[in-house]
Amino acid sequence: MSIKIGDRIPDGTLYEYYDEPSGACAVGPNPVQVAEAARGKTIAVFAVPGAFTPTCSEKHLPGYLELRDALLEKGVDEIWCLSVNDAFVMGAWGRSQGVNGRIRMLADGSGEFTRKLGLEFDLSARGMGMRCQRFSALLRDGVVEQLNLEQPGKFEVSDARTLLNQLS
Repeated sequence: MSIKIGDRIPDGTLYEYYDEPSGACAVGPNPVQVAEAARGKTIAVFAVPGAFTPTCSEKHLPGYLELRDALLEKGVDEIWCLSVNDAFVMGAWGRSQGVNGRIRMLADGSGEFTRKLGLEFDLSARGMGMRCQRFSALLRDGVVEQLNLEQPGKFEVSDARTLLNQLS
């Protein structure tokens, strides 16, 4: 069963890669406890099937970078990009896209968090293994307020503009 509007996001550990130490965050992958990181915040989260893949790199992530300030103006505290990739890949993808800390690039390397969401997507036939379905969501204090789940192979409802319009 997959997560739905009104549900509390499950807790789990994701990983975020830092190139340079900042505060309590060391260089390299650092664990992020989802429940703690979402507590008391409004978060726009979007998930992609894979870093460096065409739609994800050409449309999905760039759209959130382009509309980041508009999302923040509407009350979003943080934007999270989630993918079943390791933290090194997510860090490299973020660098290649010029993210520079504007979006948290969160890795679900084993897909454990994705399974808790009920949004796993088997791309084994295409050589990619188990991945996360493409989606976007708005979380308020860890509760799903909006959920935009894409059909396989589509990019129609999880874009930044749709989420921004839902905040208006």
